[in-house]
Amino acid sequence: MTFSPSHNFALQLDAQDKLASFKEAFVIPDPSLIYFDGNSLGMMPKAAQSKSRQIVDEQWGRDLIRGWNKGWWDAPSRVGDKIGRLIGAAAGQTLVGDTVSINLFKLATSALTLQPNKKRIITDTFNFPSDIYILQGIKHLLSEGQRNMQHEIIRISSNDGDLTPDLAALEAAIDENTALVTLSHVVFKSGYMYNMQRITDLAHAKGALVLWDLSHSVGSVPVHLDDCNADFAIGCTYKYLNGGPGAPAFLYVNKNIQEKITSPIWGWWGQKNPFDFDLDYTPAPGAQRFLVGTQPMISLLTMEAALEPMIQAGMDALREKSILMTDYASFLTESWLVPFGFSLGSPVDSAIRGSHISIRHPEGYRINRALIEEMNVIPDFRAPDNLRLGFAPLYLSFADVWEGFDRIRRVLEEKRYEKYPKQKLAVT
Repeated sequence: MTFSPSHNFALQLDAQDKLASFKEAFVIPDPSLIYFDGNSLGMMPKAAQSKSRQIVDEQWGRDLIRGWNKGWWDAPSRVGDKIGRLIGAAAGQTLVGDTVSINLFKLATSALTLQPNKKRIITDTFNFPSDIYILQGIKHLLSEGQRNMQHEIIRISSNDGDLTPDLAALEAAIDENTALVTLSHVVFKSGYMYNMQRITDLAHAKGALVLWDLSHSVGSVPVHLDDCNADFAIGCTYKYLNGGPGAPAFLYVNKNIQEKITSPIWGWWGQKNPFDFDLDYTPAPGAQRFLVGTQPMISLLTMEAALEPMIQAGMDALREKSILMTDYASFLTESWLVPFGFSLGSPVDSAIRGSHISIRHPEGYRINRALIEEMNVIPDFRAPDNLRLGFAPLYLSFADVWEGFDRIRRVLEEKRYEKYPKQKLAVT
């Protein structure tokens, strides 16, 4: 498509948008706000708002403990299967519960103990740092407990300025001594998207297991875990899934390996017959063994309601609009912002890009402050110089994108950012 910088062009795109009506499904208290941070915390669906009130007032308030037999107890698997529809996973493989980091710990530790003679863990410098910290902690834990399990963490870097990983180096690093390859499917800074099928096949050819972090993928790009024969996956629900701050995460365990592994954390929700109260642990069948303790029902059930608009829209339609939005945003970056010293910090090719882009500027942090505090635009900042802009197709319009970039341009033209200190706030 040939883009135009005119406002009328943005309005024409909106007139053709098959998902435009979904914006009405969200709570938008300030119509003038341009929200480019749905890749960190999604907006509140009206369905989630009303559901949370019903959960508190009726389920907790009226049913009390009887709620466990009215849809609470099986919620982790029931809601997990709904998320499974968004990530290409058949029923019985996806569970909701705990956090991304805890789920990574459980799955990665299981993968490593399944192959005790293999010592390599392959990841990259694009991975979210918490994922790497968890891997470092697992390495320390296993080496302390068993001297024969001295794992090596290999981090693949970039050869193009942190836009894309060095795929040749990644391929070369995966050898017969590799136990686990774990990567973010869409990386959190640049938005680069791995070819899941290719990387999974490469790892399996060497006998390694693969664990994908889908935190920036689920709800933004189509994912096909079963078709790719992925082993494990994790992800959060508060970004594109709009589940709310701190909403519980999810995990996926391929049905073909569920009975070969067990969780390193044994808890009563992962016990085969929890209400027998046996003092010896027996793992539950299937993925259920990766549950640990009692789950946060209010946030979990609220998140379940939040999934409905996305399931109705369908991932193919969401991806189509997402590509058009990020292509349009890349065009506006080139047309309006590059003359002011910005550069595009994301792949140009939409086939290898998720639903957010980074735009880079030496004064990125102060520009971000000016946008939030003066221009009613909310992006986020990622060191050292990335303004990260998320495009959530369900509630962002093309006119919103045009208006947001126009305000960024005004911050630069008027040098509004210069009044802000370079010292960073605690949360960026």
